[in-house]
Amino acid sequence: MSKSLLAAVLLTGTLFSPAAFAQQPAQQQTGLWSVYEQSLKGAKHIDLTHAFAPVQPVWPGFGQAEFKPTTAGADIQGYVKKGEEYTYDKHGFVATSYDLTTDQYGTQLDPPAHWDEYGATISDLPPTYAVRPLVVIPIHEKVAADPNYHLSVQDIRDWESRNGRIPEGSVVMVRSDWYKGWNDTARFAAKPHPGVSLDALKFLHLERKILFHGHEPLDTDTTPTLEGESWLLHNHFAQAEGVANLDKVPEAGALITIGFAKPLGGTGGYARYVAIAPSDWPHGVTVAEAPGAPLPKQPGPLRRDEKGVMRPQGAK
Repeated sequence: MSKSLLAAVLLTGTLFSPAAFAQQPAQQQTGLWSVYEQSLKGAKHIDLTHAFAPVQPVWPGFGQAEFKPTTAGADIQGYVKKGEEYTYDKHGFVATSYDLTTDQYGTQLDPPAHWDEYGATISDLPPTYAVRPLVVIPIHEKVAADPNYHLSVQDIRDWESRNGRIPEGSVVMVRSDWYKGWNDTARFAAKPHPGVSLDALKFLHLERKILFHGHEPLDTDTTPTLEGESWLLHNHFAQAEGVANLDKVPEAGALITIGFAKPLGGTGGYARYVAIAPSDWPHGVTVAEAPGAPLPKQPGPLRRDEKGVMRPQGAK
């Protein structure tokens, strides 16, 4: 971790404690804003998330999603009739309906309830999931030689020999570079594919006490019973699946922000993971480079393609 980023993290627990905050002059009582200004604003942000689509890798027992125009659910006199499609020209807006076959779709966050009838659901996850230290353990070179390679305890110890002990409460992502095959829909979800061994999962959770781990394929492992996923969820741990762009993130020193849809009692979460790396990292964008307001204009008018996805007309 860079000194500036480490300092910012330490400030959140010391300088910006309630007692210290109360003793500061009024002009300095900005709480965590200075952490943002000093460290996060100039940091590099890297998206670790696949956009979900009507055709993409998914377990064949679930099937593909369907995107379609939203239609009116009731008559509104002088404006819209029930069943009528909303359009820019007539109604001033459009909306899209998503027929999602499962909450296990795309980049996701699996809560224990996915496998355990007594497990926490996605709406039970605490807000403390929001920001955590990010650890990226690379196994991509071994996967290149053996597509069925699974993260081992030795891989974890090798990472620690280079970077120090894995922080308690961190998120550990396993870099396999499998995400690069996302557009090969049939192959991506098929075996063999990389995984995480049960011994490695037990070590990470029981010895290093991490928050959760994540991997690029759609399953934790390739054992007949999915023993790793079964152990995780029955022991009340969450996990991330379908993660992307881990080759663009440092092994150590970054943070991760964790966002997910929150359906009540949900057994899976459509997730958005963003890594925040030090400002001198070569990948990603800063707030200055992508401020987000105002957002860029489309190169052409948005129209639905044959799968119902809104795309700029005439764009390549």
